[in-house]
Amino acid sequence: MRLSELSRRSGVATATVKFYLREGLLPPGRRITATQAEYGEEHLRRLRLVRALIQVGGVSVAAAREVLAALDDDSLDHNERLGTAVWSLPHGRPAGPDEAADPATARRRADRLLELLGWGYGPATETTPPAYGMLVTAIAALERLGYPCTVEDLEPYARALGRLAEHDLDLVERYGGTPDEQVEAAVALTVLYEPVLLALRRLAEAEESRRRFGSH
Repeated sequence: MRLSELSRRSGVATATVKFYLREGLLPPGRRITATQAEYGEEHLRRLRLVRALIQVGGVSVAAAREVLAALDDDSLDHNERLGTAVWSLPHGRPAGPDEAADPATARRRADRLLELLGWGYGPATETTPPAYGMLVTAIAALERLGYPCTVEDLEPYARALGRLAEHDLDLVERYGGTPDEQVEAAVALTVLYEPVLLALRRLAEAEESRRRFGSH
């Protein structure tokens, strides 16, 4: 397909597609003349992913480029590509001075929780997902402000999310047939489903509150 058709099918303006090409977010098409190129379904799929990252996920162009580089790294096996691409996504705001002052207790609590779950992550190393740091920061904030954050408080969330992760990867496998498609789907669904999860949690809490405390 030509650039105009790629723009039409993706719903992305031609000027924006050209910008993504210049920034290396979209691979170049197959050159057919000095001024024209042809694009395939893989370009359409990648363009949808870029839109999910930048327009929905609010990811910067630089961060999106890093995610896509991880996604295209053929030196990694399938599991490593999935993990590296998703871990390259932004992981929340940086810890403030108060949050970072003494995270030792929060880190011990996070480590106990992960050990209880049998999840293969421990104290921060080069191979530890950025989400580990997010977890420590979040627990530290809860603890500092006096809200429940014991391992017993956190375990039900983790167990539920473990089941959710199984469903996530079922969706990824169902969506994409090739490894490339699956990795792209994992990144896109991580970005696109997080607002769905937040909305459903808030709706569920409102419904539970209505059942418990509403007038009958």
